[in-house]
Amino acid sequence: MAVFIIAEAGVNHNGDLETACRLVDAAVAAGADAVKFQTFKAENLVTRHADKAEYQKAATGKDETQLAMLKRLELKYEQHFQLLAYCQKFGIEFLSTAFDFESLDFLVRELGLERLKIPSGEITNGPFLLAHAQTGKPVILSTGMATLGEVETALGVLAFGYLMAVGSAVRPSIGAFQQVYGSTQGQAVLREKVTLLHCTSEYPTPMENINLRAMDVLQQAFGLEVGYSDHSVGLAVPVAAVARGAAVIEKHFTLDRSQQGPDHKVSLEPDELKTMVRSIREVERALGQALKCPQPLELENQKVVRKSLVARCPISSGECFTETNLTIKRPGTGKSPMDYWALLGESSNRNYDADELI
Repeated sequence: MAVFIIAEAGVNHNGDLETACRLVDAAVAAGADAVKFQTFKAENLVTRHADKAEYQKAATGKDETQLAMLKRLELKYEQHFQLLAYCQKFGIEFLSTAFDFESLDFLVRELGLERLKIPSGEITNGPFLLAHAQTGKPVILSTGMATLGEVETALGVLAFGYLMAVGSAVRPSIGAFQQVYGSTQGQAVLREKVTLLHCTSEYPTPMENINLRAMDVLQQAFGLEVGYSDHSVGLAVPVAAVARGAAVIEKHFTLDRSQQGPDHKVSLEPDELKTMVRSIREVERALGQALKCPQPLELENQKVVRKSLVARCPISSGECFTETNLTIKRPGTGKSPMDYWALLGESSNRNYDADELI
């Protein structure tokens, strides 16, 4: 199955619908499978006292509160309908991350999204995880800042939500989540519904903090499809993640990295996004099958670059083959050098000229 590439527009539209549509254009031109935005009501997401992250302060200044910044970056619910229709027109999947219950309900009930993305910051938000699972939709769960134990707990909540109908007699609890997680049915529904993304929640992420092997650990620990959500500068790491088996790649992009906003500086510009998608598709083709055997196009080269047993000097019929009258040279169309030891001491059944293949 092809790697699912999510072009993460996020809030890089700066609250402007026209810019959001241009981001869709760029994602389509790059060949991404989906373009993803963020859906939230700022007042439902943060308190008026919430501070900004250091990278947000560096990008947007220290004086503005996180609430004020997010209000500037909101896409109105009605604008989502226009964006969805625009994506459908060009055949790219519209995705959006919900950051509050109202927005989640809107994405599922009003927009009809068939796939949901849960950001790293919500991995300990049990009620919100449960609400995602109770929609019945497949989810992609980012695991930035999380321990394996926290990922397992989150998966227990999701498994419970998928299997227990709303209003079930079994009440949500840590014990109930653990019980469902450990069941055959719980594991089966997680394999069916959940993809885990490794990520490091720092913007930008220094290379020494990527820890890409943790993606392998997630797959080994939970047996689920895994991928990678990238916050590094450039495109080397997501391409490397595909080579390590990522089924999903998520990467921020922008129309112009010099714009003011929290995520522009860690985002790819359109040409870079196109290069990343092309590189991922090339790596996919290069991965091939987990089978070591000659490729059909190698067979002719075998004859040219491999070697054969060759007469070092004239050999008469009945003469024994020895270390002094045998040598090994190209081409590889004669007897294999692997037969060298078995041939020593045997009698030749005909005459050979020097340099003639045995």
